[in-house]
Amino acid sequence: MLAGPAAITGQLPGRSSYNNSIDTDVYDPASGSIFQNYKKHDDLKNMLDSNKDSLKLEAMKRIIGMIAKGKDASDLFPAVVKNVVSKNIEVKKLVYVFLVRYAEEQQDLALLSISTFQRALKDPNQLIRASALRVLSSIRVSLIIPIVMLAIKDSAQDMSPYVRKTAAHAIPKLYNLDPEQKEELVGVIEKLLSDRTTLVVGSAVMAFEEVCPERIELIHKNYRKLCNLLVDVDEWGQVLIINMLTRYARTQFIDPNIEDEVASDQEDKAFYDGSSDSDKSDKKPTYTLDPDHRLLLRQTKPLLQSRNSAVVMSVAQLFHHIAPKNDVQIVAKALIRLLRSRREVQSIVLTCIASMTLNRKAIFEIYLKSFFVRTSDDPTHIKLLKLDILTNLATEASIGMILREFQTYIQSNDKEFVAATIQAIGRCAASIAEVSETCLSGLVHLLSNHNEYVVAESVVVIKKLLQTQDAQQHKQRIITQMSKLLDFITVPAARASILWLIGEYNEYVPKIAPDVLRKMAKSFCDEETSVKLQVMNLAVKLVLNNPQQTKLIAQHVFNLARYDANYDVRDRARFLKPFIVNDEKTSILLKHAKKIFLATKPAPQIENRYTGRENFQLGTMSHYLNMRVNRYQDLPDFPSTAPDNTVRNVESPDEGTSLTKKEDVKVKNVVRNKTKNHDKKKEKSFYSESDSSSTSSKSSSSSGSSSSGSESSSGEDEVEKKSEQQNGAANKKTTEDSEESSSSSSDDSGSESENEEEVNHVDGVVKQSVEKSNLDLLLDLDDIAPVSGNVMTPSLGGFLTPITPSATGAVNNRIELIGPSFIAIDKMELLNKVNGYGLGVSYKYTRSPHLFSSSMVSIELYFTNHGNVELTDIHIGAKQLTSGMSLNEFAQLTQLAPKQTLVGILGIDFCDSSQAANFEIRSSGGVSKVAIKPTVGELIRSVTLPEIMFKEERNKLRGMSESNCKVQLRNDFHDKQQLQKKIFEIANVAFIPHGDSPDTLLFAGQTLNSKSLVLVSISLNDEQHVATITVNCEKLVVGSILMNELKDAIKEI
Repeated sequence: MLAGPAAITGQLPGRSSYNNSIDTDVYDPASGSIFQNYKKHDDLKNMLDSNKDSLKLEAMKRIIGMIAKGKDASDLFPAVVKNVVSKNIEVKKLVYVFLVRYAEEQQDLALLSISTFQRALKDPNQLIRASALRVLSSIRVSLIIPIVMLAIKDSAQDMSPYVRKTAAHAIPKLYNLDPEQKEELVGVIEKLLSDRTTLVVGSAVMAFEEVCPERIELIHKNYRKLCNLLVDVDEWGQVLIINMLTRYARTQFIDPNIEDEVASDQEDKAFYDGSSDSDKSDKKPTYTLDPDHRLLLRQTKPLLQSRNSAVVMSVAQLFHHIAPKNDVQIVAKALIRLLRSRREVQSIVLTCIASMTLNRKAIFEIYLKSFFVRTSDDPTHIKLLKLDILTNLATEASIGMILREFQTYIQSNDKEFVAATIQAIGRCAASIAEVSETCLSGLVHLLSNHNEYVVAESVVVIKKLLQTQDAQQHKQRIITQMSKLLDFITVPAARASILWLIGEYNEYVPKIAPDVLRKMAKSFCDEETSVKLQVMNLAVKLVLNNPQQTKLIAQHVFNLARYDANYDVRDRARFLKPFIVNDEKTSILLKHAKKIFLATKPAPQIENRYTGRENFQLGTMSHYLNMRVNRYQDLPDFPSTAPDNTVRNVESPDEGTSLTKKEDVKVKNVVRNKTKNHDKKKEKSFYSESDSSSTSSKSSSSSGSSSSGSESSSGEDEVEKKSEQQNGAANKKTTEDSEESSSSSSDDSGSESENEEEVNHVDGVVKQSVEKSNLDLLLDLDDIAPVSGNVMTPSLGGFLTPITPSATGAVNNRIELIGPSFIAIDKMELLNKVNGYGLGVSYKYTRSPHLFSSSMVSIELYFTNHGNVELTDIHIGAKQLTSGMSLNEFAQLTQLAPKQTLVGILGIDFCDSSQAANFEIRSSGGVSKVAIKPTVGELIRSVTLPEIMFKEERNKLRGMSESNCKVQLRNDFHDKQQLQKKIFEIANVAFIPHGDSPDTLLFAGQTLNSKSLVLVSISLNDEQHVATITVNCEKLVVGSILMNELKDAIKEI
């Protein structure tokens, strides 16, 4: 049964409805009307199609709001993308925001607007330039890589720091698309790293970490600048820079705590070779920090007061990994402050503190009470983390207070928390010998608790502690008490632990142990597997020490185990039974039985679960999960000898070959005189914008010193506010500029007359720079002649603009390619999740030209991971194509998370044949064979031509090239629009307007491979209710099959 509006209107599934009010002559395929069968977002589409900017702006605000709420707005893509040419700045900004979100999913439609994006890269508004670059870099198509590269290089030299920041963000996108561009991108990164604007530095470091983190030489000359600008950078940039500088410091500076390590090993003299003098041998040499090392610690220390928890955590890990031991103490107070944050932050901070307390216990001891559990507020995972920290911080002085706190926790209703508390008591008893007796007594007291889970966990912990105790009276008393619990405890782990203790120390309870075996033999068949295994172990141990009382019971137990349903129990019974049977075959085993079963067992080592985390960098996901995650990089070890620190020395601005101050003034004067000869309004708006951007950057850097977190909310919003005030500021400065122009021109003329040779020299320098910039600005559309072909955009041209008869080339008497009149939205299944090992693939025809070849059918593939395991390395394997066919693969999908869907574009040249293309889809799950068999209508591209030319070409394709038939229509059929739409669904043809009878419909198309014309004529006879279909095509098979498909489709009307 159909659901939704399609069922109400009685439409067929898989077919799209149309808006009857649309004139076919000027039908716009990007208007969004092809999605009308869902009757979804009709109001938004109408608002976007209106001529009023206010309605468009309101529609875009609602669409962005939908995206922010997580709703899918991809079906609005055609209606939105055509507004990319809007003159309204606010509308254009919102359109770019939408395109950034959906450009990767709708690549073909986004590609058609590349020329608009290139033009927007030269827009006076910095927000438009940045948004255009952001959208351009979001289109993941390999053919536009040169365009994106040129755009990034150009934007990296932009006068606006916001545009340069966007260029830095675009670098990783291009690198992920084509890693071969790395060397060129490294040059751009090097230029961005030298930028002194705080808005750009953080993004430049991000690009460095993503593309070339091993090129540490790029940081040398910028190291001190990064340290000094760190306080003024936005919070996101601070985190990136601190993490990068942590890794840098580990490679460029000696371990500041190496002195303590050498002293602990008593190797001071071996390390300090210069201390061989007898007078100095008694003095302990000291290690001096490198000045640059101290600079990093000094500049990051104020950030411990940041309001951003990520910044504080980054500084804490930096001090933990590279600071001297005495300087690390300052991070403790800052981390304790973060415990007042949200639970998510608490979890990460507590994990880091728990790891730090293993080696830096002293710095957190004074904050012991901050880790006490608030049983009513803290979730379970926070409670467990605090328990671990309290256990790590336990000392002889604080153990009394900690144990009293643990005693309170045991009364909690949280079973997991209570069990962890009892385990914590056991760890305290094992680590502090002075309180082991107290802890053991307390655990024995818990054996009488009314909560079964408390008793069970206490038994397990006592079992471990008794292995470390030597006092016989304790073991006898405790084991006696625990043996009485077997009648009440039902937890398998606790029952198994009690049986193990009785069997291991049966000599302490010689009278109780046989009785316990007797009781367990009665309930043997009802016990869990772990308990049955321990009953058999107990039977063997008792037979070895007391065969007179226990041998018959043991034989009964083994007879029961012989026929047990569990094979582990049966195998253990066959293995142990020879030790209780006296015969010649087992005599050798019996001699060594006591050495095997009653040997002294080593005491268990109670390890802290945070012991292995020191191998990971503090604060990373790998450290939090205690496992190596994807793309994690190990923290490098400190070098044994200090590298050369002169590599960080940078020449002062006054040195080198830079221009003198006087020449700099001349350059500015010449540039100002040259720019005044151009359009003043355009230049004033441009320079006012650059001034405002520079002012904003200065204000941001000055305000950042007072508050380290103030930059996060002043980034894009501040730039946007400046750009909105741009026009008003330019109008106010009109009179001021006119007054300044006269004075500046007189000053220029005076200065030039004083030193004419210098002016000529500087003028030559400026001319060279101008000529060079003109050569570099390859994206300037005004200087580039139009290029035919599909390098930057498909040869079809403007898909997103309405096509009128005057624009179709009818006057020129030639065939013009136009956009499709219908694009299907329903997808067809290519690979189901069963045959695809969890991978499902569906596809649909885009009816747009493929960028690799215009003769290829563009097919959009949708990859969905239906399983619970991540799929990787999804690509096309072996191909089985008939002669003449060719296939352009989609971009390889490196990973596909569970329940995630990604899109790929596949191009197939079917060679004007309806035969299937067979190929394999490979993934980490397996290899699946699939086949795509196209319909004839998808092998055609819509074209338009004049009526006269249509008739001439049709007359040429008579005889065998013509196929015709008649179809009986319903008596009540009068809707020609419906017939026309049905034709568009079947074949990718265009309607040809003509002046003949209105009962005749003409359509034209062209085969993709051979470019053969496909002409369709449909004549209607209203009196007889008959439609005559005529198809003229040089390809006989194409024409015949198309006629039959049209015939079947018209019958359904």
